[in-house]
Amino acid sequence: MNNHFIYIFVMAATTYLIRMIPLVFFKKEITNPFFRSFLYYVPYTCLAAMTFPAILTATSSILSATVGFAVALYLAYREKSLLTVALAACGAVFLAERVMEWMGMLSL
Repeated sequence: MNNHFIYIFVMAATTYLIRMIPLVFFKKEITNPFFRSFLYYVPYTCLAAMTFPAILTATSSILSATVGFAVALYLAYREKSLLTVALAACGAVFLAERVMEWMGMLSL
């Protein structure tokens, strides 16, 4: 049997079990306020944990990544739309890298 099929089967079983185990063990509604609030924030925490390292390593320099991240945080705090935040952060990274290249701090 080809190894690719084994990998696909293991991934499918893992995905299935992750979704089915809570349905099997938690048949009643969860009423504990602490546990409910914990489950409410898990998706946001997981997304942040996956996104933050990618933000810092996606550019040529950690300094330009930090500039883009700061712009995105500021605009998100000001409750701007997702498109505005993403475009402004990309623009800030682009400008930061051009300035760093002009100053000789970045060699592309």
